[in-house]
Amino acid sequence: MKHGWIWIIAALLPLQAQAFSGGELMKQSQAAFLYPGKDFKARVVMKLINKDGHERVREMTMLRKNSGETGGNQKYFMYFFQPADVKDMTFMIHKYPAKDDDRWMFIPAISMVKRIAAQDKRSSFVGSDFTYEDVSGRDIEDDNHVIEREEKVGNRDCYVIKSTPKGADSDFGYKFTWVDKANFLPLREAQYDKKGVHYKQFTADEITDIKGVPTAIRRTMKNLQTGHRTEAAYLKTDYDLGIEDSLFSERFLRQPPRKWVE
Repeated sequence: MKHGWIWIIAALLPLQAQAFSGGELMKQSQAAFLYPGKDFKARVVMKLINKDGHERVREMTMLRKNSGETGGNQKYFMYFFQPADVKDMTFMIHKYPAKDDDRWMFIPAISMVKRIAAQDKRSSFVGSDFTYEDVSGRDIEDDNHVIEREEKVGNRDCYVIKSTPKGADSDFGYKFTWVDKANFLPLREAQYDKKGVHYKQFTADEITDIKGVPTAIRRTMKNLQTGHRTEAAYLKTDYDLGIEDSLFSERFLRQPPRKWVE
């Protein structure tokens, strides 16, 4: 009888849900969010907004190149335009799926390239509510993923996936991700601390098609404890531009080619 109930429950689930495990859905989501195209470019404007509505702005060009298949190695390059204290600063990530990423930052004020420690991946990215890990993605294998339920975000049907860190040294307890059934983009993410308190929330606020790729061009990360939030607008977004692999080197951290960063 026990096996009969399992069969009945499976039959009631949508066929697409039966086809994927929680981990497989998160891989699909990461592929849709972080890997589309062979390469990618956008002018990113971040507004850092405190609970009183005071704004600070970070503006940068973000470049990304995939090194191989979806889910594999990637390289990121960022060049900052404003504010004045970060102007001409550059940031580079070499992302690896199964080991710590390599990260470097060029600080023009002291003309020095600084290597960012691997354990800093959950630290704030240039003072925003996004972390370094939010920028380049968290390793899928670092967490256990379970499909909790299905519900709508606006008019979009989503799977809700609970991800729980495998390691006891993680700085959060678990998170829920609302994955769009149609295009696998993460439309919402809620992070909880180890006491089960909801403290951080991500939303994809506007999605548009670029070269046939559904792309989240407006995104918000909010700290629910402080009331601070970061709104990121991805302007002039494009894919498959033929970005040279040589760009992602320490040499170009110091002198980035204008044709790619402007």
